[in-house]
This record gives sequence, structure tokens and C-alpha cells, in this order.
Amino acid sequence: MPIKLTVKGDWSKVDGFFERMKELFNKGRFDEWGQMGVDALREATPKRTGLTSESWSYEIKRSHGRASIEWYNSNTNDGNNIAILIQYGHGTRQGAWVEGRDYINPAMVNVFEEIAKEMWEEVTKA
Repeated sequence: MPIKLTVKGDWSKVDGFFERMKELFNKGRFDEWGQMGVDALREATPKRTGLTSESWSYEIKRSHGRASIEWYNSNTNDGNNIAILIQYGHGTRQGAWVEGRDYINPAMVNVFEEIAKEMWEEVTKA
């Protein structure tokens, strides 16, 4: 018994979706989102000297049809990243413990929500 499959219509909506996704990857949206993250992190970073808050940057990585944004902080002391020490805590030379302060995650929540909102708008465009 043969199975027959009949398809009506075309792939124009799917093709349009993929074209919009390609445009999104090629537009400066990733740069805007990267800078949005840097600004949020800079604002949220505790400021004693200001060096750590001014040391945020981002990099866009594209590979095999994927794109990602990675945020970095270049402020170090004796090879230790100060932003990570502030986030998770650290021991002192005198043997005391400095409790960490979660400032990265709250700062990035709004950035991630904005990216998700914009991506969802692209996905649901007719």
C-alpha cells in the first residue's frame, strides 16, 4: 500500500525567516547587545578604584552558522581576575575570607531579557 503525501503552498515564510536571521547576524545588533552588556556590567561593578568597572569588553564569535557574545574583564592582580574575586569571594594574605558579591548575574538579567525579546520578535514576524 503506497503512501501519498501532498503539500500545498510554498516555503516563503520559512525562507523569509532564515533571511531575517541572516540579516540579524550581519547587522550590528550583536555589537549593540555586546555594548549593552558592557554598560550594564560597568554600572554594576563595585567601584573602589574604578579600574575593574572600566575593564569590561566583549567579543562576538561566529562559527558554523552560530553567533555568541562573550564578555570579559581584563583587570587582574597577580594573575587573578578581580571581577571574579569580587563575584565569588577570595581569601586575603592574612588568612581572612572576603565574601563574594553577586553583581554580574543581576546586571546581565536585563540584557539577556532584551536579547530574548528582540530575537522572539524576529522569529514571530510574519
